[in-house]
Amino acid sequence: MTASTALEVLGTGRAEGTRLRGLHREIISGVGATRTLLAKESGALCLFDRAAGVVYTLPTPVEGMQFEFSTSVLVTSNSYKVVTATPASQFIVGSVMGGSLTVADSGDVFQADGTTHVAITMGGSTTGGLVGGSFKLTAISTTQWLIEGDFVASGTVATPFATS
Repeated sequence: MTASTALEVLGTGRAEGTRLRGLHREIISGVGATRTLLAKESGALCLFDRAAGVVYTLPTPVEGMQFEFSTSVLVTSNSYKVVTATPASQFIVGSVMGGSLTVADSGDVFQADGTTHVAITMGGSTTGGLVGGSFKLTAISTTQWLIEGDFVASGTVATPFATS
């Protein structure tokens, strides 16, 4: 099954009600503490939906491969993390906007440098991990993932990018 396929019509006739038509997207959720993503899952929406944290490992990048991540449950222990498959040679480049739920604290833009950053880690407060954040990673080469999106934090927002 591909990550984005046409929906099937499940029947005909008025008695069966309204039918949906359009594209289907794979949702990856309830994965436990760790999950290694597969190349064939490209296009999927991966949920951070475990309060005790989730670590997703990206597959080896192939140009055009894409994964989106969204926080649907507040992380309360450990963290939400996405890491490259080979941290010595695969990196994250691009930026995310971080916003704070604390009105007095402002948001900021955080940049991944493409040469040392291999993970985005959200710990449930200043680095994100609160419900509502969403970002996308797109493979732009065999060594780089482009990130774009946002995260929701509390307090003084800090960078979620890490070198390990």
